[in-house]
Amino acid sequence: MKPHSTHSPRQRTAALGAIAAAGALAFAMTSSAPASAAPRHTGSLDYVALGDSYAAAPGVPEQIDTACARSNANYPHLVAERNTARLTDVTCSGATTADLALATDTAPAQYDALKRDTDLVTVSIGGNDIGFSAVLGRCATLGAGNPSGSPCRDALTQGGSDQVEQSIAATAPKISQVIAEVHRRAPRAKVVMVGYPSLFPDSGVGCTSRSVPFAAGDFGYLRDKTKSLNSMIAHQAELGRAAYVDTYKPTIGHDMCQPVGERWIESLAPETPAAPAHPNAQGEQAMAAAVNRALAQCGVVRRL
Repeated sequence: MKPHSTHSPRQRTAALGAIAAAGALAFAMTSSAPASAAPRHTGSLDYVALGDSYAAAPGVPEQIDTACARSNANYPHLVAERNTARLTDVTCSGATTADLALATDTAPAQYDALKRDTDLVTVSIGGNDIGFSAVLGRCATLGAGNPSGSPCRDALTQGGSDQVEQSIAATAPKISQVIAEVHRRAPRAKVVMVGYPSLFPDSGVGCTSRSVPFAAGDFGYLRDKTKSLNSMIAHQAELGRAAYVDTYKPTIGHDMCQPVGERWIESLAPETPAAPAHPNAQGEQAMAAAVNRALAQCGVVRRL
């Protein structure tokens, strides 16, 4: 059964624009399988890429699917090219864990790309489930009124409970279900959960500006929430017999606060083709390199 999403591709893509709520941003819009499930090593890998905008790469040239804002320079395409894999890329900007099972007016459900003889599956998912774009939009709005404080952290932890941490905890069983469903549909595949890169300075020292309109005291909080989301995904991967790829550490020092050329994650006012607060082409290359290293280490592909 392939139920239809209640949101059109245009609406789902436009959801990414929530992070631009505080500014004039007009972009229309993230342990190994058992031996019995090991992929075949003869011929090309049959590779399926699932996930959200951090895998689809909205805005990064060349866009090959306008409904999903998908680029042919995203990390799945780069991984496939490096490993001579047969790629089926169904990543889509705005996707949540639930969306992986939903068809749209223009495309079948992402899960439908999985087959019993699929060798490799990468998944970038979870950021939209916790509403991270909305969090960034709220933080940007609050930061404009108190740039030297920590208004977003204060608002999101009011009363002693952290709303983002609660959302991360609520998303954990959804990630678990995704991994189980991928294993069910592609029982021979190596399943790889890909984490989110370093959006903010790992030092916690911010760069408050018109293009990065977060309050000075909120950068450390937003960094910590990114790390917490990644930790949850990594833990669910381990529990679900999937691999986890850390794209955070390889991108430290290339966050949205860095100058053009060193910045792999664009600010809320991108200066290099990419969506706000998303990887540019260099960021996608870094994510691909991290995936390739992990695949080589677990013997799925040749070592680099």
